[in-house]
Amino acid sequence: MNKGKRRSLLPYVPGYDNNAVLKLVFFIAGAYMALALTWAVMMMVNITDTNFNVYLIPNLSLPHTSAFGAKWWTVFTYGFLHVPNSFMNMLTNMLWLYCFGSIVQMLIGKKQILPLFLYSVLVGGLFYLAAQYLPGELGKCPPYIMGPRAGLMGICVAAVTLSPGYRLYLSDTFSIPLMLLAGIFAVLTLMGTGYYMPVVMMVLGGGLMGFAYVKMLNAGYRPGAWMYDIGGTLSRMVTPDAAAIQRRRAKQVYYDPREQSQREQQSRVDEILDKINRAGYNSLSKDEKEFLKKVGHDKN
Repeated sequence: MNKGKRRSLLPYVPGYDNNAVLKLVFFIAGAYMALALTWAVMMMVNITDTNFNVYLIPNLSLPHTSAFGAKWWTVFTYGFLHVPNSFMNMLTNMLWLYCFGSIVQMLIGKKQILPLFLYSVLVGGLFYLAAQYLPGELGKCPPYIMGPRAGLMGICVAAVTLSPGYRLYLSDTFSIPLMLLAGIFAVLTLMGTGYYMPVVMMVLGGGLMGFAYVKMLNAGYRPGAWMYDIGGTLSRMVTPDAAAIQRRRAKQVYYDPREQSQREQQSRVDEILDKINRAGYNSLSKDEKEFLKKVGHDKN
């Protein structure tokens, strides 16, 4: 792993195909727009906010622990969604994601971004649910929670763990220490929790996962490999293997009557010549002599 202290974020930004961070940003932004569009359509057909918040949001956001058993999938979905009327919050989160994610991507590669984010969201969600068992006011939580804060914190902590001395050089003379940027992000994130202990624990869990993920990589483990192994297997199942197709084509024999006739003629000529070598020309039959004459005439 490259842990250089001086790197610039600006000179090289990989194209979309090789930029897992950009793909993740687009996915989360697209999910926000889809949810906001759903809300807008429901308002247009006179479906109230109450119905939206009762029938849709609870099935996408992290619920109270008592309702989690019937909505287990929310431990994943909450981390990819934003409340429809929170565009600026979504935009700010995506800027943080691209900032920290680009650093992580340059240091350990694009294939670590999605697993790192997903694990951080999952662990953060579990911390949120577990913290609700704290006694009294400590276990109090908001009606629902959604947003990528746990995933963002995981990526932020991973970047700091990988290279604490990293600096973002915006010019030859001006740079921002990664530690300063991470500190600002942590303070803003803490202020945005509403100081609900379960939400604070959710962010903490995401950060701990980011730290643990980097340590596992350093120890030689590949915690995210299974995702790409499954994806590669599914891709091979539905995508033709170009090399295999080429091999099958190479093995195919296309019948050409003229080539077949020439092969048969040459084979008989070889047999007659072998006979001449063994027993002499006079050992040939009348038909064999005529065949040789005909072949020689055709060639001339």
